Amino acid sequence: MMTSEKFDQWAIIELFGHQRIAGRVTEETIGGCSFVRVDVPAFEAVGHSTATQAFTKLFGQGAIYAISFVDEGAAKMVARQLRVQPIDTYSLRQALQDLPADTGRDRLQSSFLEDEQAC
Repeated sequence: MMTSEKFDQWAIIELFGHQRIAGRVTEETIGGCSFVRVDVPAFEAVGHSTATQAFTKLFGQGAIYAISFVDEGAAKMVARQLRVQPIDTYSLRQALQDLPADTGRDRLQSSFLEDEQAC
């Protein structure tokens, strides 16, 4: 009887384009395609740094240059140093402004602004 273990490790991932990301690494299949899933942990603000919420990113195998397996503490330390963000407010605001008006842009923008003010 053959059993397959689910891959689940802390790691630092080096991506083409001289980017790095760190977190809990697992595999994810979507539409029959395999991806490397990186769950980046949240961390609190320290000193002048701002807090970062936890988020998940998926990468195809062609985007990855190297994977270094580390313990949880090392992955969290590197994630804090890298301060990779899922998407920043400016990027979202710019994306909304670039939408054509007939796509409901005004409704999306007002919803975004309400959410932003609630924080």
